[in-house]
Amino acid sequence: MVSAKKIKGTIAILTGGGDVPGLNPAIRAITIRALREGYQVLGLRRGWAGLMELVRDKHASNNDKFMILTEDIVNKAGRTGGTFLHTSRTRPSHVPKNIVPSHLKDKYNKEINDLTPEIIKNLDYLGVDYLIPIGGDDTLSYGVRMYQEGVKVIAIPKTMDNDVPGTDYCIGFSTCVTRTIHLCNTLRTSAGSHERILVIEVFGRYAGFTAMLPTMAGAANRCVIPEYKFKVEKLTKLLVEDRNRNPSKYSIVLVSEGAMMEEHDDMIFESKEKDMFGHAKLGGIGDVMSTSIKDLSINYNKGQRINVINQRLGYLVRGGDPDAIDSIVPMAYGNLALDLILKGIHGRLVVLRNGRYDNAPLDVVTSSKKLVDVRKHYNTDRLRPHYKSFEFQPLFIMTGSG
Repeated sequence: MVSAKKIKGTIAILTGGGDVPGLNPAIRAITIRALREGYQVLGLRRGWAGLMELVRDKHASNNDKFMILTEDIVNKAGRTGGTFLHTSRTRPSHVPKNIVPSHLKDKYNKEINDLTPEIIKNLDYLGVDYLIPIGGDDTLSYGVRMYQEGVKVIAIPKTMDNDVPGTDYCIGFSTCVTRTIHLCNTLRTSAGSHERILVIEVFGRYAGFTAMLPTMAGAANRCVIPEYKFKVEKLTKLLVEDRNRNPSKYSIVLVSEGAMMEEHDDMIFESKEKDMFGHAKLGGIGDVMSTSIKDLSINYNKGQRINVINQRLGYLVRGGDPDAIDSIVPMAYGNLALDLILKGIHGRLVVLRNGRYDNAPLDVVTSSKKLVDVRKHYNTDRLRPHYKSFEFQPLFIMTGSG
């Protein structure tokens, strides 16, 4: 059990799901404000995993399960990318038998086990008064479960896909878009030098925001997104036309990893192995598209095949330091969470809506989906973003919560 002096209470922070730039600034903001308000702050390691694996024994070493946070610790990490608390895709309500912690195997021996009772006991053992999970809809959906079980939860949205419902902005999105634009501009020199079509695969399992925004900003000619099944023949025709109009003889398409061709029944996966949230690892749509585009290009280029450069951006857009927005927004989100705690409010998600910081009911995370509005923002004939006016639109145009 954590020893404590006279403190107002204990706040625990965890980061789950994929890493993004902006997590450490959020941890820093929460910790510094909380310490100055008289709270103790614990950093739970590896998302829900550290909390699940904790051993409730004063003689047990739980140093790899949690840490007591100080200003020195968070100040050092607060300017960097990733999460110094580490992360995982652990889902304590659906734990496979082989992953159950060794000290719990006698008690939980089904093929799939719900370790939620242990999570609640471990929070009580640590003396946690408020829990702040930072993550995407998977991590936060279990945060909703915790709240339903009586835990005082305040959540912070994080995902480079920007698809957590209820908020216009999720930590990590701006840096992802910034890096995507930069890398598109880097790769276009090779595409132009060789007069090729450039296919760039980006993150986006169910939502196409990370492909849409860079395309709208001029980084690509076309984009294909999970919300609309496209015809590769049509895309090829458009890309060949784009290339032949370009004095440098190249064109670019951004493809979301979850995009689907009409010719295929499902998304394309790297492997069929699934995480605890039921997601198989996506990847490879860019490879399949590139082969098809190369083969089909002969039909629209006077019988001449056009070679394709195929690049998956992957972790290049999620590693490294946060940009300005992903330094400022996490700072604000962390302070918003403390504002709620000081008012005794919980069961909320801190958000940005219509250009203003706010909070929303936590269960918005599980009660809706946040996707690109195809009718409003995507031109299915031109396979690119569509808009009528930017007046009164949110900062990132199509990222409203609906």
